[in-house]
Amino acid sequence: LPLRSYADQPTDEMLIGLDFFDFNFNNQVIPSTDTTYYCKVFKSPSPFLAKRHAIAHKVLIDSRNEHLVHHLDLFECTSEDAIDDDKLPDGICDEIFTVVGMCYSKLATAWAIGADVMTLYPEEAGYTVTTNVSSKYFMIKIHYDNPRQASNLRDSSGIRFYLANELRKFDLGYVLLGTISSPGSLAIPPQAEQFIVDSYCPPEATRNFPSSGVNIVSALPHTHLQGYSVWTKLIRNNTAVQYLFNAESFNFNYQFANQLPKTIKIYPGDAFATRCIYKTTDKNDITLGGQRTKDEMCFQTFSYYPIVDSLFACATTIDMTVWETLMNTTSPIDYMKLEQWLRNLTWTPESIAQWQDLYNKAARLAIYDRGSHDKDTGQDIHIVTNGNMLREFLEENINQLDVFVFPPTSAPLSSSSSNNNSD
Repeated sequence: LPLRSYADQPTDEMLIGLDFFDFNFNNQVIPSTDTTYYCKVFKSPSPFLAKRHAIAHKVLIDSRNEHLVHHLDLFECTSEDAIDDDKLPDGICDEIFTVVGMCYSKLATAWAIGADVMTLYPEEAGYTVTTNVSSKYFMIKIHYDNPRQASNLRDSSGIRFYLANELRKFDLGYVLLGTISSPGSLAIPPQAEQFIVDSYCPPEATRNFPSSGVNIVSALPHTHLQGYSVWTKLIRNNTAVQYLFNAESFNFNYQFANQLPKTIKIYPGDAFATRCIYKTTDKNDITLGGQRTKDEMCFQTFSYYPIVDSLFACATTIDMTVWETLMNTTSPIDYMKLEQWLRNLTWTPESIAQWQDLYNKAARLAIYDRGSHDKDTGQDIHIVTNGNMLREFLEENINQLDVFVFPPTSAPLSSSSSNNNSD
């Protein structure tokens, strides 16, 4: 079981004399809603318009809001076309998505509640924060968790990058593996002692990796309140060869960026299986995937080097044909109706077991983001995998993987409202 290092954590004093710069919110108003995702775009500082490697970063959580900042993500924007230097995008993430959507595909780093604020990168790699070609644009996304809906709050949280005096040998990158955070992906019944959700990233996702491989450096597992175990296995030649990282005893309040004791090599054609385990004995209602703290998530973010422009995220969702069958409809799924249908389900120990069986067998749609959406693909790539095969991958080794669409079944559960939807 890999564990985070409990050696002395890095300090500012270790980095004295290095150039640095900050991306900060500027006394931003925090809305008086229970959950807010706020996004702000930044431009790399003009004094550093040459390629520079960051060799460490420090998350700057406003001391006034340590209880409100749930997590902070930094993304690298992959296109400058929609960005106006005179008015950099700034606002509620959903409300400005059409402007900042190109910033979501390339994760630069992430921090979550309980994690160390200072991170040193491996000696042989650095993160490229400025280039000698053009300015780079970044976006900070902060999740504010404000269950008391307090008002008149302001925040100046952000992140600081420390720059090396000389370029390092490799560029550092990040990749996210797991499950899409939506009701169609995560629907966890209440009163379950254990509920397992599996995801799979197929070999096609790594086909453009260098033949010499890439090196996994660290892991940041993430679920919300109901998750208690998260792990990812490396699949090579249809065989589960080792854990990438096993957070067997995950704690929502202590979400560490775990530095691996030894780097792990990933080669072209490697695949990944991720499992999250939840306990909902304290819940009386279904828990769905979503952005709020009381919703659920399931993924791990890994740092690695050298960076490749072929994979920034690989996540799965239940194939929509499964929900269409269960809801007894031939029409395209209305997501609001799906959520309402899920919330109206009634639960017994028997139906919880049936629901787990459904999750064990249902087809997954794997979506892997190529970041820049290059001309060869034009869009994200979708692979449908069978849940039974996925389960065998996760439990033991298997000899082959078939790819096919989940066959129609009858609904295993009843709903307190009608299941017949023809629109």
